[in-house]
Amino acid sequence: MTTTMTPALTALFEAAKAAQERAYVPYSTFRVGAAVRSASGAIHAGCNVENAAYPVGNCAEASAIAAMIMAGETTIIEALVVGDGTGLCTPCGGCRQRLREFAALTTPVHVADRGGIRRSFTVDELLPASFGPDNLAS
Repeated sequence: MTTTMTPALTALFEAAKAAQERAYVPYSTFRVGAAVRSASGAIHAGCNVENAAYPVGNCAEASAIAAMIMAGETTIIEALVVGDGTGLCTPCGGCRQRLREFAALTTPVHVADRGGIRRSFTVDELLPASFGPDNLAS
């Protein structure tokens, strides 16, 4: 998926970068920030928070989704994850499922480092043949 840095996407990127700076990572030192845009257009950000009792910590995506839920919203229309390193910092399996819970299969998920977006996916590309809320509809 080709991605153009629009003002809206730039705002999402900046929110994720700011969240990354606040990450609590005394063990791995690997900071991750995430931001989701909800249906209202609001941006909700989160960072990873580690804990000495692995794996009790929170992923950045899970934190951003929790902030969205706390704001009273339940639909993600776009997501962005910022992580450093040479490889892509894509959402973990659990966070891919979390994104699937609140986003359409076509929802874009952008993966970035501090320099900018490196690649964009859809939720369906990250979690193909997924099980989601629609599977439970009667």
